Amino acid sequence: MRADRVDRPARALRVVLAEDSVLLRDGLIGLLTRYGHEVVAAVGDAEALVAAVGEHGPDIVVTDVRMPPGFQDEGLHAAVRLRETRPTLPVLVLSQYVQRRYAADLLDSGDGTGVGYLLKDRVGQVEEFVDALTEVADGGTVIDPEVVRQLLRRRRDPLERLTPREREVLALIAEGRSNGSIARELVVSEAAVGKHISGILTKLDLPPADETHRRVLAVLAFLRA
Repeated sequence: MRADRVDRPARALRVVLAEDSVLLRDGLIGLLTRYGHEVVAAVGDAEALVAAVGEHGPDIVVTDVRMPPGFQDEGLHAAVRLRETRPTLPVLVLSQYVQRRYAADLLDSGDGTGVGYLLKDRVGQVEEFVDALTEVADGGTVIDPEVVRQLLRRRRDPLERLTPREREVLALIAEGRSNGSIARELVVSEAAVGKHISGILTKLDLPPADETHRRVLAVLAFLRA
Protein backbone atom coordinates (compact mmCIF):
# COMPACT_ATOMS: atom_id res chain seq x y z
CA MET A 1 0.00 0.00 0.00
CA ARG A 2 1.32 3.44 -0.90
CA ALA A 3 2.00 5.75 2.04
CA ASP A 4 -0.28 8.48 0.62
CA ARG A 5 -3.22 6.06 0.73
CA VAL A 6 -2.94 5.14 4.38
CA ASP A 7 -5.99 6.14 6.40
CA ARG A 8 -5.02 8.22 9.40
CA PRO A 9 -6.34 6.98 12.76
CA ALA A 10 -9.17 8.67 14.62
CA ARG A 11 -6.62 9.42 17.34
CA ALA A 12 -2.86 9.10 17.42
CA LEU A 13 -1.61 6.63 20.03
CA ARG A 14 1.54 7.03 22.08
CA VAL A 15 3.19 3.60 21.96
CA VAL A 16 5.95 1.97 23.98
CA LEU A 17 7.41 -0.83 21.86
CA ALA A 18 9.48 -3.72 23.24
CA GLU A 19 11.13 -5.97 20.64
CA ASP A 20 14.65 -7.38 20.82
CA SER A 21 15.07 -7.82 17.06
CA VAL A 22 16.52 -4.55 15.75
CA LEU A 23 15.17 -5.09 12.24
CA LEU A 24 11.67 -5.91 13.40
CA ARG A 25 11.71 -3.09 15.95
CA ASP A 26 12.67 -0.55 13.31
CA GLY A 27 10.05 -1.99 10.95
CA LEU A 28 7.31 -1.64 13.55
CA ILE A 29 8.39 1.92 14.34
CA GLY A 30 8.10 2.79 10.66
CA LEU A 31 4.74 1.05 10.34
CA LEU A 32 3.21 2.71 13.40
CA THR A 33 4.52 6.12 12.38
CA ARG A 34 3.15 5.62 8.88
CA TYR A 35 -0.30 5.05 10.34
CA GLY A 36 -0.13 8.23 12.41
CA HIS A 37 0.93 6.84 15.79
CA GLU A 38 3.93 7.93 17.87
CA VAL A 39 6.46 5.46 19.25
CA VAL A 40 7.59 7.32 22.37
CA ALA A 41 10.09 4.57 23.30
CA ALA A 42 11.43 1.49 21.54
CA VAL A 43 13.41 -0.90 23.74
CA GLY A 44 15.02 -4.31 23.48
CA ASP A 45 14.57 -5.89 26.93
CA ALA A 46 11.96 -6.29 29.63
CA GLU A 47 13.51 -4.05 32.27
CA ALA A 48 13.79 -1.22 29.75
CA LEU A 49 10.13 -1.80 28.92
CA VAL A 50 9.05 -1.31 32.52
CA ALA A 51 11.23 1.79 32.83
CA ALA A 52 9.90 3.27 29.57
CA VAL A 53 6.29 2.84 30.67
CA GLY A 54 7.08 4.58 33.95
CA GLU A 55 8.76 7.45 32.14
CA HIS A 56 6.34 8.01 29.26
CA GLY A 57 2.91 6.82 30.46
CA PRO A 58 1.94 5.52 26.99
CA ASP A 59 -1.52 4.87 25.59
CA ILE A 60 -0.54 1.28 24.82
CA VAL A 61 2.35 -1.19 25.09
CA VAL A 62 3.33 -3.52 22.26
CA THR A 63 5.72 -6.26 23.37
CA ASP A 64 7.30 -9.51 22.30
CA VAL A 65 7.41 -12.49 24.69
CA ARG A 66 10.99 -13.77 24.55
CA MET A 67 13.55 -11.08 25.33
CA PRO A 68 17.00 -10.73 26.90
CA PRO A 69 18.59 -11.91 29.05
CA GLY A 70 17.03 -15.38 29.11
CA PHE A 71 14.86 -15.30 25.97
CA GLN A 72 12.10 -17.20 27.80
CA ASP A 73 9.10 -15.14 28.89
CA GLU A 74 10.66 -11.85 30.02
CA GLY A 75 8.51 -9.57 27.85
CA LEU A 76 5.24 -11.24 28.78
CA HIS A 77 6.18 -11.37 32.46
CA ALA A 78 6.93 -7.65 32.34
CA ALA A 79 3.55 -7.00 30.75
CA VAL A 80 1.82 -8.90 33.57
CA ARG A 81 3.77 -6.88 36.16
CA LEU A 82 2.78 -3.64 34.44
CA ARG A 83 -0.90 -4.62 34.45
CA GLU A 84 -0.69 -5.44 38.15
CA THR A 85 0.35 -1.87 38.94
CA ARG A 86 -1.56 -0.25 36.04
CA PRO A 87 -4.68 -2.39 35.51
CA THR A 88 -6.04 -0.16 32.75
CA LEU A 89 -2.80 -0.03 30.72
CA PRO A 90 -3.57 -1.53 27.29
CA VAL A 91 -1.07 -4.24 26.28
CA LEU A 92 -0.77 -5.96 22.92
CA VAL A 93 1.56 -8.97 22.78
CA LEU A 94 2.99 -9.68 19.33
CA SER A 95 5.03 -12.86 19.32
CA GLN A 96 5.94 -16.06 17.52
CA TYR A 97 5.16 -18.07 20.64
CA VAL A 98 2.30 -18.85 23.01
CA GLN A 99 3.81 -18.67 26.49
CA ARG A 100 1.23 -20.47 28.61
CA ARG A 101 2.76 -19.61 31.97
CA TYR A 102 1.89 -15.92 31.83
CA ALA A 103 -0.47 -15.61 28.85
CA ALA A 104 -3.57 -16.46 30.88
CA ASP A 105 -2.41 -14.15 33.68
CA LEU A 106 -2.14 -11.28 31.21
CA LEU A 107 -5.52 -11.96 29.62
CA ASP A 108 -7.10 -12.17 33.07
CA SER A 109 -5.40 -9.03 34.43
CA GLY A 110 -7.29 -5.87 35.30
CA ASP A 111 -10.90 -6.43 34.29
CA GLY A 112 -9.92 -8.55 31.30
CA THR A 113 -10.16 -5.70 28.82
CA GLY A 114 -7.52 -3.72 26.95
CA VAL A 115 -5.36 -6.75 26.20
CA GLY A 116 -4.35 -8.60 23.06
CA TYR A 117 -2.18 -11.54 22.02
CA LEU A 118 -1.35 -11.96 18.35
CA LEU A 119 1.02 -14.42 16.69
CA LYS A 120 3.40 -12.78 14.21
CA ASP A 121 3.17 -15.54 11.63
CA ARG A 122 -0.64 -15.42 11.65
CA VAL A 123 -1.10 -11.67 11.12
CA GLY A 124 -2.09 -11.73 7.48
CA GLN A 125 -2.26 -8.00 6.74
CA VAL A 126 -0.74 -4.82 8.09
CA GLU A 127 -4.21 -3.37 8.57
CA GLU A 128 -5.13 -6.33 10.78
CA PHE A 129 -2.35 -5.46 13.20
CA VAL A 130 -3.10 -1.73 13.17
CA ASP A 131 -6.82 -2.38 13.76
CA ALA A 132 -5.96 -4.70 16.67
CA LEU A 133 -3.72 -2.00 18.16
CA THR A 134 -6.55 0.52 18.08
CA GLU A 135 -9.10 -1.94 19.44
CA VAL A 136 -6.89 -2.90 22.40
CA ALA A 137 -6.08 0.76 23.11
CA ASP A 138 -9.82 1.44 23.20
CA GLY A 139 -10.33 -1.26 25.84
CA GLY A 140 -11.09 -4.18 23.56
CA THR A 141 -9.69 -7.70 23.76
CA VAL A 142 -8.06 -9.29 20.72
CA ILE A 143 -6.86 -12.89 21.00
CA ASP A 144 -5.56 -15.08 18.20
CA PRO A 145 -7.70 -18.25 18.10
CA GLU A 146 -4.53 -20.37 18.20
CA VAL A 147 -3.59 -18.74 21.52
CA VAL A 148 -7.02 -19.65 22.87
CA ARG A 149 -6.71 -23.24 21.68
CA GLN A 150 -3.31 -23.75 23.27
CA LEU A 151 -4.40 -22.29 26.59
CA LEU A 152 -7.59 -24.33 26.65
CA ARG A 153 -5.64 -27.58 26.40
CA ARG A 154 -4.68 -27.14 30.05
CA ARG A 155 -8.13 -26.04 31.19
CA ARG A 156 -10.63 -28.57 29.89
CA ASP A 157 -12.85 -28.83 32.99
CA PRO A 158 -15.21 -25.96 32.07
CA LEU A 159 -15.69 -27.47 28.61
CA GLU A 160 -17.27 -30.55 30.15
CA ARG A 161 -20.22 -28.44 31.25
CA LEU A 162 -20.99 -27.30 27.70
CA THR A 163 -22.86 -29.14 24.96
CA PRO A 164 -21.04 -29.79 21.67
CA ARG A 165 -23.04 -26.98 20.05
CA GLU A 166 -22.16 -24.57 22.86
CA ARG A 167 -18.50 -25.42 22.36
CA GLU A 168 -18.83 -24.59 18.67
CA VAL A 169 -20.44 -21.27 19.52
CA LEU A 170 -17.73 -20.44 22.06
CA ALA A 171 -14.98 -21.29 19.55
CA LEU A 172 -16.53 -18.88 17.06
CA ILE A 173 -16.89 -16.21 19.75
CA ALA A 174 -13.16 -16.60 20.42
CA GLU A 175 -12.55 -15.82 16.74
CA GLY A 176 -14.41 -12.53 17.17
CA ARG A 177 -17.50 -13.58 15.22
CA SER A 178 -20.79 -11.69 15.57
CA ASN A 179 -24.10 -13.43 16.32
CA GLY A 180 -25.06 -13.13 12.66
CA SER A 181 -21.76 -14.61 11.50
CA ILE A 182 -22.07 -17.50 13.97
CA ALA A 183 -25.64 -18.13 12.82
CA ARG A 184 -24.55 -18.32 9.18
CA GLU A 185 -21.60 -20.59 10.01
CA LEU A 186 -23.75 -23.04 11.99
CA VAL A 187 -26.84 -22.62 9.77
CA VAL A 188 -29.10 -21.64 12.68
CA SER A 189 -31.07 -18.54 13.59
CA GLU A 190 -29.57 -15.61 15.50
CA ALA A 191 -32.11 -16.30 18.23
CA ALA A 192 -30.68 -19.81 18.60
CA VAL A 193 -27.18 -18.37 18.85
CA GLY A 194 -28.40 -16.02 21.59
CA LYS A 195 -29.82 -18.96 23.52
CA HIS A 196 -26.54 -20.86 23.22
CA ILE A 197 -24.63 -17.83 24.51
CA SER A 198 -27.00 -17.52 27.45
CA GLY A 199 -26.43 -21.19 28.21
CA ILE A 200 -22.66 -20.72 28.09
CA LEU A 201 -22.83 -17.76 30.48
CA THR A 202 -25.06 -19.67 32.87
CA LYS A 203 -22.87 -22.77 32.94
CA LEU A 204 -19.76 -20.67 33.49
CA ASP A 205 -21.46 -18.67 36.26
CA LEU A 206 -20.81 -15.42 34.45
CA PRO A 207 -22.83 -12.30 35.31
CA PRO A 208 -24.92 -10.50 32.67
CA ALA A 209 -23.01 -7.87 30.70
CA ASP A 210 -23.31 -5.87 27.51
CA GLU A 211 -23.10 -7.82 24.24
CA THR A 212 -19.41 -7.10 23.61
CA HIS A 213 -18.12 -7.61 27.14
CA ARG A 214 -20.05 -10.85 27.66
CA ARG A 215 -18.07 -12.43 24.81
CA VAL A 216 -14.84 -11.34 26.46
CA LEU A 217 -15.97 -12.80 29.78
CA ALA A 218 -16.98 -16.08 28.16
CA VAL A 219 -13.60 -16.57 26.47
CA LEU A 220 -11.54 -15.41 29.47
CA ALA A 221 -13.42 -17.76 31.79
CA PHE A 222 -11.72 -20.66 30.00
CA LEU A 223 -8.31 -19.05 30.31
CA ARG A 224 -8.36 -18.63 34.09
CA ALA A 225 -6.40 -21.13 36.19
